[in-house]
Amino acid sequence: MRRLADGLALGYVVAVYAFIYLPVAVLVLFSFQESRLPIPPFDGPSLRWYAAVFADRRLTDALANSLLVALLSSALAALLGFLAAYGLARYRLPASGLQRALLTAPLSVSYLIIGLGLLIMFSRLGVPRSLLTVGIGHTVINLPLCFAITYSQMGAHQENVERAARDLGAREWQVMLLVTAPMLLPAILAGFLLSVTFSWDEFIIAFLLSRFDVTLPVEIWSLLRSGLNPRNNAVGSVVFLFSFALVLVMELLLFRRGRRR
Repeated sequence: MRRLADGLALGYVVAVYAFIYLPVAVLVLFSFQESRLPIPPFDGPSLRWYAAVFADRRLTDALANSLLVALLSSALAALLGFLAAYGLARYRLPASGLQRALLTAPLSVSYLIIGLGLLIMFSRLGVPRSLLTVGIGHTVINLPLCFAITYSQMGAHQENVERAARDLGAREWQVMLLVTAPMLLPAILAGFLLSVTFSWDEFIIAFLLSRFDVTLPVEIWSLLRSGLNPRNNAVGSVVFLFSFALVLVMELLLFRRGRRR
């Protein structure tokens, strides 16, 4: 019975990982297909379609737009999340519990609802759809994540060090920038990298709030309307590999560092 239970558990784990990663493996495999159809039998390997991706001006522009929006919106979300966490953790503000709940509430709201709300608001204000509105939308969805990660790491140890810095004559802005921020740097970086990952492949808000300058997921959607081909697989593989690389960097730089401590 023990061997049977172990075998069933192993089979379950293999089935779960296969369910998650098998579609990605097929996507990446057929991105190296030599022929024009991403179907068996596999004819390759070939970098033909990756060369076609980076030779396409629309795809490279969309790639640059995605990087720009992801990096800038994530940096702003990480900054605002840190400031909000510092204010709510270190000061007695009115209805602080309600403020924390409101800050984290977007985590439980559908991106479609957030995107439609922002679209209506920008339309009423007369703000045209652009990469700026996409960046604002991504800041809105990533700010709660950055706030939650940073706020969870603000403990009594940091507060004691901050108090010692004030006793030594440091001003409040010096305490925040030179004492608190460096101590919370792993949490801030974790929020930033996760935000970059989510913003990089986010589609719904980018689709609703962009017009002419689009991000890569929106451009991929327009390509899929013309049918499947290995070039679409190559674009999808680029998106996946970039997200995987960010997660790997976060694991190496942040989580292992925390384990050593």
